[in-house]
Amino acid sequence: MTGPEANGSPLPRSGQNAEEPAGMTGRAPEGAAAAPGAAPAALWFPEPPSKPARLLPPLALAYIGDAVFEVAVRQHVIARPNLRPHHLHRLSTKYVSAKAQAGLLALLEPQLTEEERDVVRQGRNAKSGTIPKNANVLDYRHATAFESLIGFLYYTGAHDRLRSLIAQGFEQYDHELEGI
Repeated sequence: MTGPEANGSPLPRSGQNAEEPAGMTGRAPEGAAAAPGAAPAALWFPEPPSKPARLLPPLALAYIGDAVFEVAVRQHVIARPNLRPHHLHRLSTKYVSAKAQAGLLALLEPQLTEEERDVVRQGRNAKSGTIPKNANVLDYRHATAFESLIGFLYYTGAHDRLRSLIAQGFEQYDHELEGI
């Protein structure tokens, strides 16, 4: 285990955001220049994408966006009191289904920038070549658009924006779930 919790300290190290583990602050150390071909400091792991985020296909952005969103959902449900694995799984599925992701996108769309809306549009129009099993085609396309947005924000290093949108989406979506 690395980061502040490894030494028992709940506080981040100097220059480190409280929500980010050591070495994952989303910015390079002052004065440090990235080596040619090196991953941006904002990525969780040192493997950069083969192209800049803006040039990646929407389905490639959705592929990484799905994984990043899954981590966010798991952290969200683990923050709740009932930690039994079956309960965690059932709660997680309320967020990761195509219908839920389409709903999250609808809640967040008014807050998106023009560039983010463009990424969403491209993700929504991408032809995946698969037929959704447990969702209608419209929800599936909107879920792909949502995942593309998450992947784009991750690869561009906009982690504060990524966390902010996901947190707002969770808050609004949780209110809707409670009202059901």
